[in-house]
Amino acid sequence: MDILFPFSEYWSFYAAFMALVLVLLAVDLGVFHREAHVVTFRESVSWSVVWITVALAFNYGLYAYSANTFGAEAASRLGLEFLTGYVVEKSLAVDNIFVFVLVFAYFGIPQKYQHRVLFYGIIGALVFRALFIALGSVLMQYSAIVLLFGGFLILTGVKMLLALEQKVDPDNNPVIRLFKKTMPVTPDLHGQSFVVRLNGRWHATPLLVALLFLELSDVIFAVDSVPAIFAITREPFIVFTSNVFAILGLRAMYFMLAGAIDRFYLLKYALAFILIFVGLKMVWLNDLFGGKFPISWSLAIIAALLAAGIGASLLRPAPAKAAAP
Repeated sequence: MDILFPFSEYWSFYAAFMALVLVLLAVDLGVFHREAHVVTFRESVSWSVVWITVALAFNYGLYAYSANTFGAEAASRLGLEFLTGYVVEKSLAVDNIFVFVLVFAYFGIPQKYQHRVLFYGIIGALVFRALFIALGSVLMQYSAIVLLFGGFLILTGVKMLLALEQKVDPDNNPVIRLFKKTMPVTPDLHGQSFVVRLNGRWHATPLLVALLFLELSDVIFAVDSVPAIFAITREPFIVFTSNVFAILGLRAMYFMLAGAIDRFYLLKYALAFILIFVGLKMVWLNDLFGGKFPISWSLAIIAALLAAGIGASLLRPAPAKAAAP
């Protein structure tokens, strides 16, 4: 299947999209979150609605342009691919939220500073995702790489099913240990500053160490999420834009779900099955259906798995954990 949005011809689309993202981020930090404050549940819900609305509006614009340029059939396929990829990325982002909760608790980051850490973390995530997607768009042209990535996603999903307990220990991370050897770290927070000058020498604050660990975690998550969305579509532009919109809404989703993340403990099973499904698409289902598994079926299966995970969690609440001595 030919690529409808090759970078060589549509580089201006990528540039315009990135300009839009930078404007949105500037308004977010410079206007609405200039001062550090605790993000309330109501505020997080409002921002979640905003980011989802922007993503759906972009999808409509993509559909309208594609219908005028490539025809209604291609436009419908592209619109469904974007929507499915966006749902997959938003779903897999729940795994990021588990890590965010653990990292902020580990470093003792107050709620009012968490948005600032996540904001700069997302900027780094956008850069890394762009690099992963650019590399993936080249590698996915080779059938052996497609099979390799598909097998990797299946193994990752099985691993999630067998080992669902999230553990975070930044002090044992080799990159964090190397960072602490090259730059002193103050144990105390200094407002919302990432670095502070003490006794004539620059020191990193816990905010910077937490940010570094979150960036490392996102690189690991990207290894799963980028191949997963390439299983949905081979259009790099759709892969990139759906990834970016999912990342932009990640902060709002974190503040909305962080307090209730333990309640949806069975959702991780659904995420594991989603990874297994998209892996099977890459190694088997696409060939079984003449090169392309129906995108409408993919969206329905993924939505059903998510609904099952959420519904099962609500119907069967997590057992109460024994209080630590």
